[in-house]
Amino acid sequence: MTWLGQKQEPEPSLPIRPTAAASPQAAPEPMRAVRGETMETSKVASIGKSLHVKGELSGNEDLVIEGSVEGKITLNGHSVTIAQTGRVAAEIQAKSVVVGGQVKGNITAEERVEVAATGAMVGDVRSPRVVLADGARFKGSVDMDGKVVAGTSVAVPATSRAVATPSFLPEDTPAYASSTKI
Repeated sequence: MTWLGQKQEPEPSLPIRPTAAASPQAAPEPMRAVRGETMETSKVASIGKSLHVKGELSGNEDLVIEGSVEGKITLNGHSVTIAQTGRVAAEIQAKSVVVGGQVKGNITAEERVEVAATGAMVGDVRSPRVVLADGARFKGSVDMDGKVVAGTSVAVPATSRAVATPSFLPEDTPAYASSTKI
């Protein structure tokens, strides 16, 4: 009630507002959860289109290369993706590698190497699984021996590349065993 121009006293409902102020304190907890999820899903490092890296790259997260890298890339247990704009002149050691741009150098992968239709690679590949998409350009050798050890590199002398001999003897293969024995 107002008596002759006196201001009305605050109603008892105002003390309820501090409890409403407590609800914004509860809001940061979901935000932390969202931030935590974002951090976990964003474990991918990126080298942007305008960046040029020279030297050795190593770490414990996946990597996307859109710029250029020269040197050595070692990401054991993680994947490396070379985007269409990516240019790499390096030896790469990783869990898996996808080549969508250009790579000059050897690749050793624990699981898989894929050269996409937009990709071009000059070098040797050593991985249990290798995928060359229709339209991909590749010049080098492929070793799909299941015994790829992280930290090893493929070193093939230039003279042995000229001779196209398999790394196994045909006699060891059951299909050839009966037909090649003399």
